[in-house]
Amino acid sequence: MNPAITAREPIPQIPPPDFAAIKAKQQATWSSGDYSVVGTTLQIVGETLCEALDLRAGERVLDVACGNGNAALAAARRFGLVTGVDYVPALLARAGARAAVDGMPLELREGDAEALPFADGAFDVVLSTFGVMFAPDQERAARELLRVCRHGGRIGLASWTPEGFVGQMFKVIGGHVPPPAGLRGPPQWGTEERLGELFGLEARELRVQRREFAFRYRSAAHWLEVFRAWYGPMLRAFGALTPERQEALAADLTALAERFNVARDGTLVAPGAYLEAVIVRV
Repeated sequence: MNPAITAREPIPQIPPPDFAAIKAKQQATWSSGDYSVVGTTLQIVGETLCEALDLRAGERVLDVACGNGNAALAAARRFGLVTGVDYVPALLARAGARAAVDGMPLELREGDAEALPFADGAFDVVLSTFGVMFAPDQERAARELLRVCRHGGRIGLASWTPEGFVGQMFKVIGGHVPPPAGLRGPPQWGTEERLGELFGLEARELRVQRREFAFRYRSAAHWLEVFRAWYGPMLRAFGALTPERQEALAADLTALAERFNVARDGTLVAPGAYLEAVIVRV
């Protein structure tokens, strides 16, 4: 036997992600801080998505991972029969308070985007703005959106793109606090290719439109101050680092904000690219 020929070493197998454990950590992450401080600024996205869906009065609407209710309230303002679902009770309370102030009827349920507590085909319209994209098991979440949407109904999504401001923000954070191994990044929902993989076989039509949301803050430092205090994923990332590494992350995030900043008066106006998608179910 030729001594130069040796048995090939077995390729190590990467274990599949522990979705239950990852989801538990995610729920704790989104429960930290107060996402509504950031979420309220994104209201225009829910309004725009409802227009893209051509939402009609009287339609049964579900807002998945509704947070503090941006898209749900936008649908309710168009006289939809709206339900919002989220797995963070504090955010549901925020959504309920907003609905009460606006005088909008809104049903709110605690639930998981990967196991929606609703019957098959229960809704005419299912939507999510920067919510379902964070579900760790993307295929399962997509199946649930399809399941609760009636045949011929519409699914509307707004998802941050990989190359945009928020997608790059998560890339910077991941360079300091690596995400769980084996997970697809949430901003993949912001690509037409990934949406085709998730929904293509059940989509009679898939329409996408690239849009931008302008993050407007007093400065890059002000943006970081707000997100570091209230945006769960960033708050938890900083909490996982030593003081020296926190300073490095803060410097990298500030530099990112300045790179995207189009304002020239000392304030921050950072366009955040997102993909708006309307999926017509078969």
